[in-house]
Amino acid sequence: MTVDIFIPCFIDQIFPDTGINMVKVLEKLNIEVNYNENQTCCGQMAFNSGFWDEAKCMGEKFIRDFSSSKYVVAPSASCVGMVRNYYPEMFLNTSLHLEYRQLQKNLFEFTDFLVNVLKVTDIGAEFNGVITYHDSCAALREYGIKEEPRTLLKNVKGLEIREMKDNDVCCGFGGTFSVKFEPISTAMAEQKVQNALDTGAEYIVATESSCLMQLDGYIKKHKIPLKIKHVADILASGL
Repeated sequence: MTVDIFIPCFIDQIFPDTGINMVKVLEKLNIEVNYNENQTCCGQMAFNSGFWDEAKCMGEKFIRDFSSSKYVVAPSASCVGMVRNYYPEMFLNTSLHLEYRQLQKNLFEFTDFLVNVLKVTDIGAEFNGVITYHDSCAALREYGIKEEPRTLLKNVKGLEIREMKDNDVCCGFGGTFSVKFEPISTAMAEQKVQNALDTGAEYIVATESSCLMQLDGYIKKHKIPLKIKHVADILASGL
């Protein structure tokens, strides 16, 4: 099987190793990976900020960049959720309507693709450490994944998962929310980090690099003994 991969802005610019690790896992499973170097943003930031015309222009390019019949896999439920949930309104009864509908069927978040398309739950990864898992708002409520990342993590040799209190409560990022409402955003990050600390975990793990960036900023500023890891980074360990 050959798949296209979509590498979102956060991962491309801030966490490139996460994209590399996703590829590493896919190739371990004998999946051939194709990367379109012309790909850019899905338009989520513009859309969430109210710039719908600009988001639609970016969406048109996104659809054309991934117009083949291959699966498209991305290490972000937030970006995939944007395409699945909000492109229908932008491209209904347009010239790209059929192309969008095809993309909607092909596009998957990484852990969802592994568990529900490839039917793989054990990658053969090994990671010695104690983690707690953060359910991001987009992954849980917009995309609808909860058990898939946990199923994969439970099969990582040497890893222990400890669920934190309020694991499904927002970390405070919310895109431009963290900029417009910094005091509230910081308080939410503080609460999330404290809940993680209370478990005795060494790492906070999530499917969303944006959430992890938010939490990592608070952790480093206050010199808290916690680290962040994307699910893909864990799954690529020991391969």
